[in-house]
Amino acid sequence: MTEKHTWIGKLYLAFAFAILYTPIFYLVFYSFNSGKNMSGFKGFTWSHYQTLFADSRLIIIVLQTFLVAILSALIATIVGSLGALGIYQVRRRHTRNLLLSLNNILMVSPDVIIGASFLILFTAMGIALGFGSVLASHIAFSIPIVVLLVLPRLQEMDYAMIDAARDLGANSWQILSRVILPFILPSVFSGYFMAFTYSLDDFAVTFFVTGNGFATLSVEIYSRARQGINLEINALSALMFLFSIILIVGYYLLNQYTQSRRQRRQKDGVYLK
Repeated sequence: MTEKHTWIGKLYLAFAFAILYTPIFYLVFYSFNSGKNMSGFKGFTWSHYQTLFADSRLIIIVLQTFLVAILSALIATIVGSLGALGIYQVRRRHTRNLLLSLNNILMVSPDVIIGASFLILFTAMGIALGFGSVLASHIAFSIPIVVLLVLPRLQEMDYAMIDAARDLGANSWQILSRVILPFILPSVFSGYFMAFTYSLDDFAVTFFVTGNGFATLSVEIYSRARQGINLEINALSALMFLFSIILIVGYYLLNQYTQSRRQRRQKDGVYLK
């Protein structure tokens, strides 16, 4: 690649990041505005953050949002990992491709269609809309994400490891817990973090299936934004952006730790040989 192409690539990357992050920094900047809107910065203040922490309704909605995200990501990770393991063990190519196609339907389907489908299903079954309906729908659309992240890791695993474990007398549980799970653990963590973030910021599906006084942050922010600009929402968005950065850094450090551990084990295995 020539120096000119490298310079153009860096310029394009800087332009793309500017488009992505400028609105976020603009929003965060005005969360410290002493004025009541974003028409002009009139001075620095923490008052909007103080108002945010004094808003008990919003604090409850934040807790509800995190509760749904944590539970749905946990259940989706367990079910999705088992699903990926089941697809991996299917030996017939056409059957495996069919299962993967069925798994990918929720990934390519528009969120509006998914939300409307869940709404019709819950209404037809007489299920009240609220925490349960939101949790069930978040689990459903998170499972394919986990499957797509865990399955490639399983396909990288040498099946001879499982055969060797069987030859040494390991039962199915020991093979799963001591051979397969340690190997796919980084992808399982990745699946959990992805499912967690997808649940945390989902709006379209949640908008259809929420009810009975239950709301998540995305739905609440949308409802308040329709009533006019409120810098309390800017403060909340700034805190959520900070949390996202902490989550990404935490995931990066965890990934680095698992990789260093794996490399250490590989070196120890070489030395033992």
